[in-house]
Amino acid sequence: MQRRSFIAATLAVTAAPGAMFAATGKFEITRTKAEWRAMLTDAEYRVMRDEGTERPFSSPLDKNYVDGTYFCRGCDLALYSSETKYDSRTGWPSFYASLDNAIGTKPDRKLFTVRTECHCRRCGSHLGHIFDDGPKPTGKRHCLNGVSLVFRAA
Repeated sequence: MQRRSFIAATLAVTAAPGAMFAATGKFEITRTKAEWRAMLTDAEYRVMRDEGTERPFSSPLDKNYVDGTYFCRGCDLALYSSETKYDSRTGWPSFYASLDNAIGTKPDRKLFTVRTECHCRRCGSHLGHIFDDGPKPTGKRHCLNGVSLVFRAA
């Protein structure tokens, strides 16, 4: 069993930034299930802790284009700048880049394909997924659940 853990951790470290946290489950901020339940609504918990997805076009943050910063609802870490937000027409808030050292990623194999899931690197809260169909300069689309975010105007 130790050998499998070592191999998984080694692969995680080389896979992507923040992946080590996802593989080991060790984050700077940790809470019990009861503590998460007490601070989040049922919908927020389903997305942020159970890796669910909110309905498209249900978040007011999807059409928010005010200057400011988007923070993790779980730990208040700054994640995304409004400067990288764009209208992807998917129904979810979308960004072409995160702030430095803000997110972690891991493979998501739930839908018969491999997608890149992104989460807060500090508390592990599920944010959404990253796709390769975004605009320049990165070509990435960080497709996020609005319930995972808190917006603060500049």
